[in-house]
Amino acid sequence: MATRMRTESMLPIAQKIDRVGFHSLEVWGGATFDVCIRYLSEDPWKRLRQLKKHIKKTPLQMLLRGQNLVGYRNYPDDVVKKFVEKAAENGVDIFRVFDALNDTRNLETAIKAVKKIGKHAQGTICYTISPVHTIEHYLSIAKSLAQLNCDSVCIKDMAGMLSPKEAYELVSALKKEIGLPVQLHCHYTSGMALMTYMRACDAGVDILDTAFSPLGGGTSQPPVETLVAALRNTPYDPGLDMELLVDIAEYFKELRQKYYDPIRLIDPIAERLDTSILVHQIPGGMFSNLIAQLREQNALDKLQDVLDEVPKVRRELGYPPLVTPTSQIVGTQAVFNVLSGKRYGMVPKEVKDYVKGLYGRSPAPIDKEVKKKIIGDEEVITRRPADLLNPELEAIPKEAKEFIESEEDALTYVLFPQTAMEFFKKRKLRREETVVSQLSPLERQEFEEVTAVSTAIAEYLTSRSEVVAVIPARRLGKTSPWSMAGRQEQMGVRG
Repeated sequence: MATRMRTESMLPIAQKIDRVGFHSLEVWGGATFDVCIRYLSEDPWKRLRQLKKHIKKTPLQMLLRGQNLVGYRNYPDDVVKKFVEKAAENGVDIFRVFDALNDTRNLETAIKAVKKIGKHAQGTICYTISPVHTIEHYLSIAKSLAQLNCDSVCIKDMAGMLSPKEAYELVSALKKEIGLPVQLHCHYTSGMALMTYMRACDAGVDILDTAFSPLGGGTSQPPVETLVAALRNTPYDPGLDMELLVDIAEYFKELRQKYYDPIRLIDPIAERLDTSILVHQIPGGMFSNLIAQLREQNALDKLQDVLDEVPKVRRELGYPPLVTPTSQIVGTQAVFNVLSGKRYGMVPKEVKDYVKGLYGRSPAPIDKEVKKKIIGDEEVITRRPADLLNPELEAIPKEAKEFIESEEDALTYVLFPQTAMEFFKKRKLRREETVVSQLSPLERQEFEEVTAVSTAIAEYLTSRSEVVAVIPARRLGKTSPWSMAGRQEQMGVRG
């Protein structure tokens, strides 16, 4: 529901949220960019500008997938640098930058771009549980982030698996060894997040991520109202106005009812607590995607089999944290393994690219037999994946350039070419429809006649293989009304 919410639903409550006194508001990035142009026919850049106009005191934050930006593949450095520049120009103050594999090579360009424009760069540790993901492992990642001059560090617990004990130990270690502000982002899926937050406070955590209660819980974040009440009269009391929080929550409660029944964007399975996540480690967004994939195949009865398969695939692929895009990589392969009945009998391109090293270094070695099944004897790269990419901003095809009106449009196209073109065409059509709706009946008739002639000429041109120009011939005689009108216009004559 959060990704499908329209800007028109955000703006009425934005100024009231701005009054609360939050450290920041995450309003952009992640899946929201893709969803804006793919499903909502909204310009994500325009949304950002509108939110910035309404939210003047609270810094705006975005989620940036490192070299993947807001997409699902690595983009070349020219695209990353320009994207960060334009995002800041349009309103982003804090950039939370992460890489699905915790490969800091994939964060370098984005973080340096953020620092260059004077914005807040938050380096991110994607938390997961495996034999290789120890406190020492996470500290080594954090030290690399500090060396990149990050302003703060975020622990991103996508699946809600961080226990209170582990949170205390990890936050304590980061505060002692790194010395940067620590922000904790937990999902509520397992039901532990509020306890984890309380213990993180004891360890000195600086910032906690929450959601308003109508949008919180389940695979979302813990509810802000509950946490504020729990911290009241403690050394960690944020001092936020509870009446204001409840008032804002009422707005989202009503909005939730509007979105819930008619559009069916909230799946009940994704709303409830699921302690099995402590075994399969599947985060909320990935869980929803698996449900959608299986429903499309009329195989929702196979959900448990897929959930059992995910940890096996993850182990064989070197224990990648399950966050975009590796969550999709692991999840899709698990679905294929279950539905096909033959493990790794069908392998998507993205899984092959991952095994080749095109997404970065896997946290642990990939199972040799599985690697052989997937890529055979193909070479695995060991360098930074983006070093293999050519610049893309100057390579936009001519047929797309006629629809591009700004640098932001160019970035949107490079990120999602097909979806962007559909969005641009719909945008142009909406503008034309708006213009036509404002014409008088006579002007509309003339417009339709001109459009009909233009369409006929275009069809004629495409039907001829070699046509330099089409010059309509007419008999001399009575002057047409269109010609007469044109002459009168030129002469300044009005009827």
